[in-house]
Order: sequence, then C-alpha cells, then structure tokens
Amino acid sequence: MLGVRLLVLSVVCVVLMVVDARFDTLKPVRSQMGLVLTPFYWLADLPVRTWQRATEQLSSSTSLVAENEKLKAEALLMQRRLQKLAMLTEQNVRLRELLNSAALVDDKVIVGELIGLDPNPFTHRILIDKGEQDGVFVGQPVLDASGLMGQVVEVMPYASRVLLLTDVTHSIPVQVNRNGLRAIAVGTGSPDYLELRHVAETADIKEGDLLVSSGLGQRFPSGYPVAQVTEVVRGSGQPFSIVRATPTAMLNRSRYLLLVFSDSRTPEQRATDAAEAQVTADRDAAAEGQSAPAEPVAEPQAPTAAPESTEQ
Repeated sequence: MLGVRLLVLSVVCVVLMVVDARFDTLKPVRSQMGLVLTPFYWLADLPVRTWQRATEQLSSSTSLVAENEKLKAEALLMQRRLQKLAMLTEQNVRLRELLNSAALVDDKVIVGELIGLDPNPFTHRILIDKGEQDGVFVGQPVLDASGLMGQVVEVMPYASRVLLLTDVTHSIPVQVNRNGLRAIAVGTGSPDYLELRHVAETADIKEGDLLVSSGLGQRFPSGYPVAQVTEVVRGSGQPFSIVRATPTAMLNRSRYLLLVFSDSRTPEQRATDAAEAQVTADRDAAAEGQSAPAEPVAEPQAPTAAPESTEQ
C-alpha cells in the first residue's frame, strides 16, 4: 500500500513539473506559495545574517579604534611641531643665526600614555607606559600637545615616573618669547600657576607674554611653550617683582604625551662636529678639483697672462 502511494505521489510530482515547465498554469499558485514561505526563508537566513552583522561590526569597531589611536598620535605630533612656530618667528626677527632652528623642529620623539597618578597630594608626579625598554632616560623632557609638562625622574623597565612643572621641587629656565628676557620658573604646588624668581622691577615683562624654554642647563630643549604670564605685581615691598604664569600644558587632562630625544651634545661638541664636517667638505672639494683634467684649467689662463705682459 505504501509503495502504491509513493508511486502515485511520484507520478503526480512528475506531472506537476512537466505542466509547470511547459505551461503557465501553476504560476499563480507558485506565487502564492512563495508569499506564504517568505517568513520561513527569512527565519532560516536570520542566523547567517546576524553572524555577518556581528562580524562586520566587530571588525569595523577594531579598525576604527586603531585608526583613532593612529590619528591621535599624528595629531599630537603635529601639535608638537606647531609649538615651535612662535619662537622660530621671533628668532628670525631677532636674527638668531647662532641657533640651529631647523634642529629644534626635528627632535626625535615617541608617544607615551598616562597610566597612573601619584597618590601623594603634595607631589605632582604621573606614571607613563614607556620605560627603559623604549630608550627612556632620567631627565628626559615630556610634553603634551600644548607645551612642556615636566621631566622623567624615575625609569623602570616598562614604565617611568614624570615630575610635573608645578611640583614645588621643580624649576626650569625660561625666556619671554617677545623679547628674550630670561628667568627661572618654579613650581608652586598648585597645578594652576608657576612663579618666576628674581625678576627685576624694571624687567620688560607683562601679562599675556608667552614663556618658552630657553635651553639653558642642557636639560630641556629650547623653544617649547612653558607658560603664559597672568599676573605681574611691582612695588610690593619685595626686592623683585612677583610674576605668576599659567602652564600651557594641560597637566590635569592630557593622556597622551611626547618624550623628546633632543641632541645631548654640548655646544662645544656641536661646534667641534660642525668644524670637522666643514674641514671634511673642504677636503673632498679639493680632492675633486685635483682629480679634474688639467687642460680645461690651463686654457683660460693663457689669454689672461698675455694682456698683463703687454701692459708692462
């Protein structure tokens, strides 16, 4: 009985296929069946589409995070280069040929990230994720996108501690970018301002002046923004003026920092190396002149000597 039913169903299926292939009689039926089966098709394809969307979102999120980190690092590097423009402009105005301005912009830097703060409220120190394995050294300058932040005071294999400019034990030689006036900026223990020590009553300094690192002491490279003068008090009964300045760096907000690898040579070493390079260049030029053919050199000398003997 089962075999007969199977045979009948097989014949019916073959007939329906032939009719559907040869004629358009079953097209409305097939259309209605497709409408009824559409939700089942959608449900059957749902897991595949869900997996594809999750994979695309995950890969897109990962690529966006990586691209965002890359753009942050590039923006920080570009901000660091822009910091030099103000000083370089003033140097050109004041005719500072003795300073190698091009080298000031080409210091090697690496990008670090803040990973911790010192819990002591009386010290201003932070912890960054770069250490001895990355070439970090004690005394290395640290800056953010707006200006100098401080210097490395402790180096560990994979992390370092940075002493901020506003710490009471920190001081940095600075100069007024407008006229080159030199002073010492010291930390006050407050993250909001620095103080300038030993500024004479008659010194040409005023509110709004930009203070940049002077490079004296061979610790900080010259030309980086340090602070902006916000208060100048004269005639206060003190032997010197009271000058306060707000740091240009965002000490309490910056997360990504730059560690500067400046030229560690002394001015005498740089001058000696420059002199040696000049001597080498002169020697090479002389060697090239001696190796040149003699005939082209002798030809222009003959007409020069003839007029001299005629005049005599």
